[in-house]
Amino acid sequence: MNKRLMSLIMVIVVMLVAAGCGTNNAANNKANNTAGSEANSNAAATEAPSSEATGPIVLKDAKGEVTLDKPAQKVVVLEWTFTEDVIALGLQPVGNADNENYKLWVTGEAPLDAGVTDVGFRHEPNLETIASLKPDLIIANTDSHEAIYEQLKGIAPTIIFSLYPPDGQGDQYTEMVNMFKTIAAAVGKTPEGEKVLADLDQHYEEAKTKLAAAGKEGFNYVLTQAYSYQNAATMRLFTDNSLAVQTLDRIGLKNDWKSEAFELYGFSTSTVEALPAVQDTNLLYIVQKDDNIFSGTLKDNSVWNGLNFVKENRTFALDSNTWVFGGPISSKVIVDQVVNALTK
Repeated sequence: MNKRLMSLIMVIVVMLVAAGCGTNNAANNKANNTAGSEANSNAAATEAPSSEATGPIVLKDAKGEVTLDKPAQKVVVLEWTFTEDVIALGLQPVGNADNENYKLWVTGEAPLDAGVTDVGFRHEPNLETIASLKPDLIIANTDSHEAIYEQLKGIAPTIIFSLYPPDGQGDQYTEMVNMFKTIAAAVGKTPEGEKVLADLDQHYEEAKTKLAAAGKEGFNYVLTQAYSYQNAATMRLFTDNSLAVQTLDRIGLKNDWKSEAFELYGFSTSTVEALPAVQDTNLLYIVQKDDNIFSGTLKDNSVWNGLNFVKENRTFALDSNTWVFGGPISSKVIVDQVVNALTK
């Protein structure tokens, strides 16, 4: 396992143990950086606020309402999804959690400036560093920061969101849009936020046109993020409530992976033995360049080699840094990656 994955897995284990998640989730790598304890809010908790950017701003988050006297200018962000959101609005945070890994994992289309202060790990930010920046807004998430919420509020007004709606209370895409609109209002950038979302919708229409021209309209697929863990080939198979699948829904693609149980984080963790059930669809996959389980661990695996989509060459690689847990920019990048893979 490479150094990059090892560093993330160490972070994940600490996060998931603290959040009370099971050992199977703690064993996973990349996406569990965004996963923690069970979400405790619904989509209504992050609905777009109705406020004027120049006066007091009333924001709704997972705790209720937060009022800002004026739009925030100095923002500290403790979760990468919200960092991407702030950058998409044309701002840079004064402080961000875990700059190094943000730059490794989150799309380069939302670049973090070199001058942004690193405030520590997402699951364990440094409160003294945050306070030293004298922020006028802190953006946190319930999975990692519930225990320090009161301390954060003692430093600056804090809005806190849950990334993962529970069963029957929405999906990750709707939550992503609502959180983005709330952050835009908090920093006085509502018009800019609406333009970002309008541009994203237009991008979806352009993608559908490209897919139709390539004969890929209504394309059926299963999406996996695959990696090695303890010498075993492990796969995350994304479910309908995930941000990635909800994004691809918007360009007309059809997800064929269905889980018997609700998956809070938007994916089932499984092995190659799960794939025969969906072998007649097409496989979209994300792997790291030095950990491609399909050309490595599974190269001579009889189950893998017997799958129809393998024998018929219907597997499509997305770029290794495709980030499936972000905001509007990440959704745009997911679409670009898929369209490029299917039309090249």
